[in-house]
Amino acid sequence: MKHINLIKLTTSILLPFLAGGIGSFATASAISMWYATLNKPPFNPPNWIFGPVWSVLYLLMGISLYLILIQKDKSIEQRIGVMLFATQLLLNTLWSLIFFGLRNPALAFGEIIILWIFIFLTIIYFNKVNKIASFLLIPYLAWVSFAAILNLWIMILN
Repeated sequence: MKHINLIKLTTSILLPFLAGGIGSFATASAISMWYATLNKPPFNPPNWIFGPVWSVLYLLMGISLYLILIQKDKSIEQRIGVMLFATQLLLNTLWSLIFFGLRNPALAFGEIIILWIFIFLTIIYFNKVNKIASFLLIPYLAWVSFAAILNLWIMILN
C-alpha cells in the first residue's frame, strides 16, 4: 500500500473548496436578489442542488490534483497539467464573480467557454500522467457543459 501524503492531500482538496468559497461571496446575495428574478429554462435545477453538486466536484478535483502531485517523475506533462488546473480553477472562480457579482450572463458565457477549454486541456494533460486523475475530472466537465448551456439560455431569455 502506498503512503498517503496527508499534507498534499489536504491542500489539494482544500484548494478547490477555497476557490468555490471565494466565488460564493458573489453568489450568496445574488441568488435571492437577482438570480431568482431571471427567466430560466424549464431544465433549470432547483437552487438547493448546486451546493451538493459543487461539493462533490470540488472533492473530485482535489483528489485528481493530489494524484498528479504525488507522481514521482516530475514530467513536463505534469507541470503543464498543474498549471492548466490552476488556470481553470481561477476561471471557475471568475465565472461566479462575472455571472453573479457583475450580473452579466453574456460576459459569463464567453468566460465559461474558456473555462470549458481549460478543463478539457487539464483532462488531456492529467491523462498523460495519471488516468484516474483525468477520469475524476469528467463529471466536472459534464457539469460545466450543463452550466454553459444553462448560462446561454439565461442570457437568451433575459
